[in-house]
Amino acid sequence: MVKEECKALLDALNKVTACYRHMVLTIGGTSDSQNLREELKKTRQKAQELAVANRNKLTTVLKDKTVSKEDKAEFERLWVIFSTCLEILEIDMRRALELGHEFPLNVPKKHLIQTGMSGGTSGVAARAMSVQNMKYEAEHNIDVVDLKDLENEINQVGEMMYEMEMKVNVPQWTVEAKQDPGAELKSTISMGASSIGMISVEENKSFCDITKVLAGIIFSAVLIIAIVLAVCVVKLS
Repeated sequence: MVKEECKALLDALNKVTACYRHMVLTIGGTSDSQNLREELKKTRQKAQELAVANRNKLTTVLKDKTVSKEDKAEFERLWVIFSTCLEILEIDMRRALELGHEFPLNVPKKHLIQTGMSGGTSGVAARAMSVQNMKYEAEHNIDVVDLKDLENEINQVGEMMYEMEMKVNVPQWTVEAKQDPGAELKSTISMGASSIGMISVEENKSFCDITKVLAGIIFSAVLIIAIVLAVCVVKLS
């Protein structure tokens, strides 16, 4: 039960962190706006809430001496994934801070980045917050005011990561992965293409068989011609 709760919290954190990264990349672009800055604020705060919940759950379990060796190995694997996710969140928060300073909304002389991306980000933010529609309540100067809050939150995330290392010592190189690198991506691609593959599998097999037969015939013909030529050369000499 605890293991499933930890996995669910970690999946939610991964989703919110991915959405946050997607939105950070639009700062300074054609999709940048006051709504985007508010979406960024709400999304990163949601990520931090999930991070605290993950930390509390996993710390309690990993400190429990009654946990079996097999379960402890699984919780250590989740801990490493969680730590990596938190590092990615901190990196993206620092990127958002730098871009926020470079591209304030209320300075018309600043040229925005032409990334080629267009459209709003409300759908991404709604998925991160698990709501149907986003509600916007921020004031017009959120791009300036929020930078101070963002800087403080970056420090809080850094302190959280430091406390985690002090409380639970799980070296990443001691944790074995359960799947090969990229296994999740490969499985997703194979599942997406499975319907097409199942339909054409028999056709592909028959085509391969015909190709092999033709290759065998050509090889035999070339071999016979080579033998005949060799015999002719010997007789003529």
